[in-house]
Amino acid sequence: MQLSQALRVSTSANKKQGNIFAFVGAGGKTTAIFQLACELPPPVLITTTTHLGSWQIPLADSHIVAREASDLAELEFRGVTLIGGPIQDDRITSVSKDVLYWLHAYAQKHNIALLIEADGSRQKALKTPNDHEPVIPEFTDAVVVVAGLGGLGKPLNDEYVHRPQLFSTLSGLPLNELITSNALVRVLTHPNGGLKNIPSHARRIVLLNQADTPELQSIGGKMSASLLEHFDSVVVGSLHRSHFQTFERTAGIILAAGASTRFGQPKQLLDWHGEPFIRVAAQTALSVGLSPVVVVTGANADEVESKIKDLPVMIVRNENWQSGQASSIRSGVKVLPKETGSAIFLLADQPQITTDVIRALMEHHAMQLYPIVAPLVMMERRANPVLFDRVTLPDLLKLEGDVGGRAIFSKYPVEYLPWHDDRLLLDVDKPEDYQRLLEDDTL
Repeated sequence: MQLSQALRVSTSANKKQGNIFAFVGAGGKTTAIFQLACELPPPVLITTTTHLGSWQIPLADSHIVAREASDLAELEFRGVTLIGGPIQDDRITSVSKDVLYWLHAYAQKHNIALLIEADGSRQKALKTPNDHEPVIPEFTDAVVVVAGLGGLGKPLNDEYVHRPQLFSTLSGLPLNELITSNALVRVLTHPNGGLKNIPSHARRIVLLNQADTPELQSIGGKMSASLLEHFDSVVVGSLHRSHFQTFERTAGIILAAGASTRFGQPKQLLDWHGEPFIRVAAQTALSVGLSPVVVVTGANADEVESKIKDLPVMIVRNENWQSGQASSIRSGVKVLPKETGSAIFLLADQPQITTDVIRALMEHHAMQLYPIVAPLVMMERRANPVLFDRVTLPDLLKLEGDVGGRAIFSKYPVEYLPWHDDRLLLDVDKPEDYQRLLEDDTL
């Protein structure tokens, strides 16, 4: 997966997508900017609100010194263009406010990317911003906070950390102690650390670079759970190897609105190991970290909702449940927060779904941000639950009648995840299905 895909940078030429990105932090910030610039359709503009090393000039196709906006007015930009102020002491100084706003207006008008380096790090793996940093323009659409995992396990000192004393203050880790992942998370999620000066409307992204080993990749993945409480996404990978995983919030939508006509009584209330089906499904979704967990009710709503009212789930009542499953899908998707990266749909009549398959779907999705990920049992049969990436949600909102998410499989490539457990194929439509489910559970 390329960095542009991992960061969800749009390459659409049809409409404005908000591609004004500011990069802060340490551990590969400049490399990330130029790598991203090379992946995007030209022209791409790069500038700084602080400074850049003059050694970075050859990384661009062209370099322009802009003292004022009029220096840019008659130019035609091609390829990757680096725009900065005058060079002083081997540093490209920051552009003026007038130049910065001119670049913003130009990027918006022509629907091109503007990438901004918004602080310095002296090429260290980690850093903490000083009082005057970072300098993030208020028009920024997304802020990428970069941190080098190569700093983990190293002493907290000047060799590995820019401003180690501030890092110590924010993390609570004494100077010269070995840097832990927990200490780094505390700095990244601190209002005076990684969250400092990020505009309220901007997407918040952490890029955990230097994950060059399986061990560091695993550590980065574990850190993402805590970071996602404060950031919209966490990208773990290696700029050197061009290998990334993107971790985002995955919602769980439990479809529990049906009337169970063929069964003869509400399936949502059937017993599974001493708990009603609907409660088991909700607890499974919560235990794996799906957020939010949305339960869509309809028929027998009062009874169904009474079984989960004490759980931290969002209950959405679908008053139009009789029109078919599409109305329940729409009801669930409509309430998802805008930062949701994907959603997994669970059926209330499948209490046998395990946390293992849900985690596997999430981990597989993180590798390439596939539009749809579905289990494939016995190498030939698609099963539930199914994960839908955020790019598919607008199409799910257009579904009508008694159809499910399968209706959009023809529009998006489906990534199938081989799975060994054929119990995923079981759902309860009739009493004999329920009996078979109970019998299979005892085997």
